[in-house]
Amino acid sequence: MSGLPKNHKLGKVYRYGGLITGLALLGFGGLGFVNKLDFFTTDGQQIAGLSSNGALSLVSVVVGVCLLACSLIGGNTASWANMFFGGAFMLSGLVNLTVMRTDLNFLAFRMSNVIFSFVVGTALMTFGMYGRVSGTLPPDNPYWRSRHGLPPEVQEGEDLELEARLGAATDGDRGVDPHNMAGLGRHSASGTPMPVLSGGPILAGAPPQPGHEQH
Repeated sequence: MSGLPKNHKLGKVYRYGGLITGLALLGFGGLGFVNKLDFFTTDGQQIAGLSSNGALSLVSVVVGVCLLACSLIGGNTASWANMFFGGAFMLSGLVNLTVMRTDLNFLAFRMSNVIFSFVVGTALMTFGMYGRVSGTLPPDNPYWRSRHGLPPEVQEGEDLELEARLGAATDGDRGVDPHNMAGLGRHSASGTPMPVLSGGPILAGAPPQPGHEQH
C-alpha cells in the first residue's frame, strides 16, 4: 500500500512511537557529547544510567534524527522506519552482548545497554507493526483492504460485514478466485446474485457462477 488515508488513527501510532523514541535517543546522545566522552573507549562512562562513549553518542544522535524525520513524514514511512530500527536495536543487543567483554566492544556496552536495546527494539517493532500484521484485522483497516484489492478508505454505502465474510472466504485461496465470484452462496428471492464488494466493482446482475444454480 502506497500510504495511509490522511489523518488515519494508525498514522498517529507510527508517528508518536518514532517521535518519542527519537527524542529520547537525541537526548542520550547529546548528553554524551556534552560530557566529551572518549570516542572508542571500551570502558564507557555512565550517562542516564547507561554506559556510553563518543561512538555510541554519535550513533544515538543519527538514529534519533532518522526516527524524527520519518515520524514527521508519517504514514507507511514512519511504520517501516519503526520496524527497521526496532530490528536493528534487537540485533545490536545480541551482537554487543557477544562482544561485551572483549576488545571489540567499540560502543562500550554493558548489560544495562543490552537490556535497553531489547526494550527499545521491541517497542519500536510493536509501534511499527501495530494494526498491520494481525490475522484478525477489521475490514475497515487500510492494510486489510489493500490485501483484498480495495481502496484504503471505506467507500460510501459499503457493507463491511459482507466484506469481512468475503475476505475470510478468500484469504486462503486468492489465487484461484481473487474476487470470490464463485464463493458467495447468497441470492435474492428472484435468483439474481447479490452485489459483491470484494476486490473490484459491485457485481450487481452478474450471471450465476458455477456450482450455484438459480432456484
